[in-house]
Amino acid sequence: MSFTQANLAVSGMHCASCVASIENTARAGGAAQCQVNLATGRASVQFDPERTSLDAIARAITASGYPTSRSGANDVAASRSRDARRWLLRAVVGWILWLPLELTHWLTRLLGHHHGPADPHDWMTWAALLTSTVALIFVGGAFYRSAAAALRRRTSNMDTLIALGATVAWGYSLTATLGYWLGIWGPPAAIYFLEATGLLALVSLGHWLEARARDLAGYSIRSLMTLAPPTALRLDDSEVPREVPAMQVAVGDRVLVLPGQRIPVDGIVVAGQSAVNESMITGEPLPVLRRPNDAVIGGTISTDGRLTIRATRVGGDTALAQIVSLVESAQSSKPPVQRLADRIAAIFVPTVLCIALSTAVGWYAWGAAHGWNAPRTWAHMANAACSVLIIACPCALGLAVPAALMVGIGMGARRGILIRDIDALQSAQRIDTVVLDKTGTLTMGSPAVESIIPADGVSQDQLLELAASAEQFSAHPLASAIVAKARADGKILTEPRSFTSHSGLGVVADIDGRELLIGSDELLRQFGFSGDGESAPTGTLVHVAQKSHGKVIRLGVIRFSDPLKPQSGEAIQRLHQMKLRTVLLSGDTPDAAARVADALGIVESRGGVKPDQKAQFIRDLRERGAVAMVGDGINDAPALAVADLGIAIGSGADVAKETGGIVLVGPNLLGVATAIALSRATMRIIHQNLVLAFVYNVLAIPLAALGLLNPLIAAAAMAASDLTVIGNALRLRLIRLDGPPRDHDHFSSSKSSSSSSSSS
Repeated sequence: MSFTQANLAVSGMHCASCVASIENTARAGGAAQCQVNLATGRASVQFDPERTSLDAIARAITASGYPTSRSGANDVAASRSRDARRWLLRAVVGWILWLPLELTHWLTRLLGHHHGPADPHDWMTWAALLTSTVALIFVGGAFYRSAAAALRRRTSNMDTLIALGATVAWGYSLTATLGYWLGIWGPPAAIYFLEATGLLALVSLGHWLEARARDLAGYSIRSLMTLAPPTALRLDDSEVPREVPAMQVAVGDRVLVLPGQRIPVDGIVVAGQSAVNESMITGEPLPVLRRPNDAVIGGTISTDGRLTIRATRVGGDTALAQIVSLVESAQSSKPPVQRLADRIAAIFVPTVLCIALSTAVGWYAWGAAHGWNAPRTWAHMANAACSVLIIACPCALGLAVPAALMVGIGMGARRGILIRDIDALQSAQRIDTVVLDKTGTLTMGSPAVESIIPADGVSQDQLLELAASAEQFSAHPLASAIVAKARADGKILTEPRSFTSHSGLGVVADIDGRELLIGSDELLRQFGFSGDGESAPTGTLVHVAQKSHGKVIRLGVIRFSDPLKPQSGEAIQRLHQMKLRTVLLSGDTPDAAARVADALGIVESRGGVKPDQKAQFIRDLRERGAVAMVGDGINDAPALAVADLGIAIGSGADVAKETGGIVLVGPNLLGVATAIALSRATMRIIHQNLVLAFVYNVLAIPLAALGLLNPLIAAAAMAASDLTVIGNALRLRLIRLDGPPRDHDHFSSSKSSSSSSSSS
């Protein structure tokens, strides 16, 4: 059985009970799994297309009272914007109906002109009845429709509590007032027409403020979505650029990018050069020079040059689209702590209804035991029951986790840190040991010339020129490093008269009539070199020799190293400042691993370790604590999968292929410490939010049941709890994470290759 996963846009959700109801409805409609995110308004569903369809699941959720569609992210934002405007309208109408009359009520009481709560000669009673009735119909209509939909599917939600609270307050007040007017009983102790109106006005205002806060929390991911330009300058055969929608660009098309423009698709530069600002994707703060044959990422900015690009990835296959997809997926998933909150919220509303009923019965019994008259007893029953219904709404509980995740994951995405597995957040807070791969992680992963050691009578410049001239047509990584060094030093290369490549050994070339041998010691020996009486330095070497009159004479050697990434030292230092133990784990020789560890201040290193042995090493470390593994996501995949937290060093074009729970888009290792710090901060905010939500309800419900709160104060407190939770989540945006990286890495994240002399 194969399952399909898709996202749905869901509106009308207000609390954790809504989330639980939608998830149950989706499963009843044929979904194998459903995860709903209250903060983003999205449902991620898995289903068997042979048994049901996405449209059928959407119709089932819509029928349950929550309008659902297959809309994209932009449509979700538009739908939520419309909902926010509707709540603002309800709030404005509610406050106009409530506040002037409420202020007049208190003013008349202060001046001593108040004739009693239900005096038929008091125009305030008539006005309160009229305004509260209008408020129930216009402002409360949304709550009643939602509560009725929940009742039809034999469940309840937050709107059930609001609708019951407003109805009880208004219904009691109408009954008590009419009974007094008709002479059935004495004047009521209190009436709650104004409280019913104020309740609906305050809750509507709270919903609007909540919608605004959610939009602010989702700013990071929305800003990512806007990076891709809507149009592109496509070049036809006549080299004339024509502006077309970016979605019409196909793989293989050539696209012109002018200075200051955003690159519309992923591709390869075929002409021109420019400094490209990739900070919005990789977190690198300074532009990177891109020339022919370099890869570029869609959404980045060509700052000062004109580029012609051949498209390699378009539409949903681009790195930016993959990043947005990964972030949305992470925001829609739930860590274990959220699943616990959802289970509690699923039974919360029915429990509150029972508490409210018990509260009413308790006050009735108390009034009867103390000889209260009916109006006084009913007033206390209505006040306490309404307050319990309103203040116990589990909105804050439903927003506690997703609001923090939304902000934290969005912040990470803007810094080039992609959280693929939401459980990685909880794992990161427990990490005490960070294991790092060497080649491609701490080092550049490609060889560079370390030193040039000429024989007697030969200069370093001469040796480098001869070797580079002979190697310029070789594709071997060591040959490329020699040529790159020569060109960087301004050497002029001579084209060889003849060139022969000996696979795995080196090359033989004729340079100005000199037959040169460039390669391993074995190559020289095959041509008759004995090496007797000569010694060569240790390390990864390329020998340079000349064959003359049947004799091979060594002219010198070139030694190579795998240079450290510019930020590796600072990255390790930051991990140590966070009290984390670091371990270097490499497939390279123990000596090479030890040299790198010493250079970076890593106390423990292990070399000569194969990929499967890396996984076992991580298992052994986990017996002593929580372990994070940092690697390039290829031969480190087994270790990344075994670790409590896998952090993959990705490339802008292949983020979706990485293995780790967290992926760093780009080669900068400073993101490791930033990712752990962000994960810790996000989980800290989540725990604070859950405590705030639980403590609020635990403390507020007894106060309401004891009659110490009136419905209006309960409504204000409920709205305040929602805003407190979202505001606390937004504090994440103010936390300093010491990123993005300050030093520029001049090497492309998409160009990483292993040295021929070592493997990670």
